[in-house]
Amino acid sequence: MKEAEIHLHQTTTSTPEQYVAGLTDFGPGRSKLFGNSADEYLKVHQRGLSEADVTEGSGGIWERLHYDWTDPNRVVLTTTDSNVWGGASGHTYTFTRQPNGTTDIDVIVVREGKDLKGRVLGLLLGTIGRRVLEKAFENSVKAIEARNSTARAARAAGAS
Repeated sequence: MKEAEIHLHQTTTSTPEQYVAGLTDFGPGRSKLFGNSADEYLKVHQRGLSEADVTEGSGGIWERLHYDWTDPNRVVLTTTDSNVWGGASGHTYTFTRQPNGTTDIDVIVVREGKDLKGRVLGLLLGTIGRRVLEKAFENSVKAIEARNSTARAARAAGAS
């Protein structure tokens, strides 16, 4: 039983490639892009060209995720282990390029608790916690846009 299936949407100036590059950057400072991924929880078990096996989390909640970005317009994160999430838990990011150069990002977050704590957290996320997830997603979109702006400025300065 899914306690929560949350749909989120943002429009960004980042390209799908830029957002995926941020989403799959498992280096130090990841928490600056994704506040729910504290550096002390981060462990990369395996990383390939279009998939990774990573443990991340924060605030006493962790999950091991299989990242798959073989489709350039979609990234699927499947929860393979967690202290609270089980079943069909995970995240799916879908990217749609717009004619004006922006990108629509749609995210589906599925939370299925594997114990009482997880079920309660899933119910809370599906109701009052939704805003917390929306804000975290907005912040990650802004952080990746800022990262791309900084990289563009550095390239421009180097070219002059």
